[in-house]
Amino acid sequence: MKIAITGAAGLFGHGLATAFSTRHQVIPLTHGSADITNARLFEAAMQEIHPDLIVHSAAIPDLDICEADPDRAFLVNYQGTCNVANAANRIGAGLVHISTDAVFDGKKQSPYVETDPTAPITVYGRSKLQAEQAANSVERHWIIRVSVLFGPGKTNFVDKGLRKIAAGEDYKVASDQMGNATLTTDAGLKIMEVVEAGRCGLYHVANQGTCSRLELARAAAELAGLNPAKVIGVPDAQMHRKAPRLKYSVLEMAALKTGGFSLPRPWQEALAEYVHTIKL
Repeated sequence: MKIAITGAAGLFGHGLATAFSTRHQVIPLTHGSADITNARLFEAAMQEIHPDLIVHSAAIPDLDICEADPDRAFLVNYQGTCNVANAANRIGAGLVHISTDAVFDGKKQSPYVETDPTAPITVYGRSKLQAEQAANSVERHWIIRVSVLFGPGKTNFVDKGLRKIAAGEDYKVASDQMGNATLTTDAGLKIMEVVEAGRCGLYHVANQGTCSRLELARAAAELAGLNPAKVIGVPDAQMHRKAPRLKYSVLEMAALKTGGFSLPRPWQEALAEYVHTIKL
């Protein structure tokens, strides 16, 4: 297949391009080469490339930036997805839309399944939920919700912490946020498997197991041979961030199980592999 990937310069875009390029022709797209907020120019780019599939990962993923500028968040995250979906429909391409655990409210005390009611509490979450609805307009579509991402290609929660600790600084993280950790390339390979099987629909994708942000950061420090005590856990309320964070956003991969797909490996294995690639 010929696959166009939006947001290819981003963290997950890089992982998706790495995964899909193992078996398919990948056309990486960035804001400069295909601006999703410009419907006419984006469709023209798709008409020229004419991909079989568009993997749409371009977004403003920073919760605090979205909270500070809702208009911009909805322009990029929602209207941009409308433009991508419309272009996919016009050229007959399938669409993989990358979504998020932020579509939930974080009040549940057991893992969220794909059919659970959505109730986003942030601008980012609301913009991404509306984007899911836009993606539904494409006949062949996959909506993929992911959680805490780490991986090569761009600064992320894990390597940011390791670099701070290696420089002798403390790394302050929320101690009361529970979720999943996800290696971008692992998620990308699983998404590719689902797409190749032709099983359209809504999926949660993450590495197996749950962890708090504190557990994730300390595990990474230990794997890197650094002092895990330099990771300082504080309640989210003391982080003084503009957007609220979900206390609990563990994703259950029910759709993968029902579809007969194997689950990605445990997060500890994925983290160990990733940490050993980081040069501090």
